[in-house]
Amino acid sequence: MDWVLRLPVGGGGDGVGIDALVVAGDVAETRDNFARTMAALRERFGAVFYVPGNHDLWLRRENGRYMDSLEKLTALLDACSELGVDTGPRIIGDLGIIPLFSWYHKSFDKEKDVNSVRVPSLEMACKDFHACQWPPDLANEDEALALYFDKLNDRNQDAIEEVKKSSKQILTFSHFVPRQELCPEKRMLYYPNLPKVIGSDFLERRLRTIHDNTKHGAACHVFGHTHFCWDSVVDEIRYVQAPLAYPRERKRRMNGGDGWLPFCIYRDGFNPEIYPALWSDYYNKNRREPENTQLAPWVAKYFSKYY
Repeated sequence: MDWVLRLPVGGGGDGVGIDALVVAGDVAETRDNFARTMAALRERFGAVFYVPGNHDLWLRRENGRYMDSLEKLTALLDACSELGVDTGPRIIGDLGIIPLFSWYHKSFDKEKDVNSVRVPSLEMACKDFHACQWPPDLANEDEALALYFDKLNDRNQDAIEEVKKSSKQILTFSHFVPRQELCPEKRMLYYPNLPKVIGSDFLERRLRTIHDNTKHGAACHVFGHTHFCWDSVVDEIRYVQAPLAYPRERKRRMNGGDGWLPFCIYRDGFNPEIYPALWSDYYNKNRREPENTQLAPWVAKYFSKYY
């Protein structure tokens, strides 16, 4: 909130036209803090777009206010409607902006597991399994939840088609990760099972149908969730993550530093310069080796210390 309140009030920035902010989820753990944050952002930008992240749907601090996380989702979307925050497609100038709802599924992970060390289970490592609550027919264990969230995008299909028809360039965005290549290999991660709780195949298929007729250099997808800075082009679509991250991460300057956020992705066209980021720079230069499960030195040191 301190970071948000330091942003200038009244449209922010020195660009011509509307300054629009894309918020790719994980705003606040309670509905009230969420509403306060989004209200502050609306005071600072001409337009604000949002999709829900997993933290936004946690219930552990809501004191029984919601029956389940879907009811809370409805409450957040209602708050967005009241505040003038866009959760559906909209065209600003030549740019079409399309929020995409998503959730992760375990089968998204297609790469070889690390078996040389004891890795904590998803239920132990991922708070979603305890902090979120779902109706009986939906659960984190299979694809049902990811498919449910993907189908929420169907209600915006007419608006999506209008954006595709009328926009020269299109920005889609989601909270979760659309491709496994947008996360470091398991051997590089302190939690090697992370890819099982980050992404959705349904999401990638959907954004590909949106960008299917977009000219080279005119398609971009912004995502969040993993806190890894990322900027790379895969199969003619640019994928970007510019995370605010946790305060402790900012203190260590893992994800850049002060002064680079909000990250400008579009001004009279997408910025053609690929932003320097540790992991995407690495994979822009080095081939991915998913069959290699030998732990990176920093990961091996971590496991020898704690496990």
